[in-house]
Amino acid sequence: MLKIVPDPPHNHHSLEDTLIQATEYALCAQAVAHQAISIQQPKSPASILIMALMHEIEALRVLLESALIQVQMPEMERRAFH
Repeated sequence: MLKIVPDPPHNHHSLEDTLIQATEYALCAQAVAHQAISIQQPKSPASILIMALMHEIEALRVLLESALIQVQMPEMERRAFH
């Protein structure tokens, strides 16, 4: 008998791998934003938005790195961390 609904795709990435990849994407986004700010006029509305974007990306990286540290901690230390 044929299945009407296919199986969901398998995610072979661990949470740690996913957090590392997300951190790398955030770093790349930050580099692009930094490059974009360098070609803008200093006080233009676009440069102000890009600076805000850089701030948000940095906050994202801090959160991702914190999550990665928690994932890499042994279980006993993780309980004490919360």
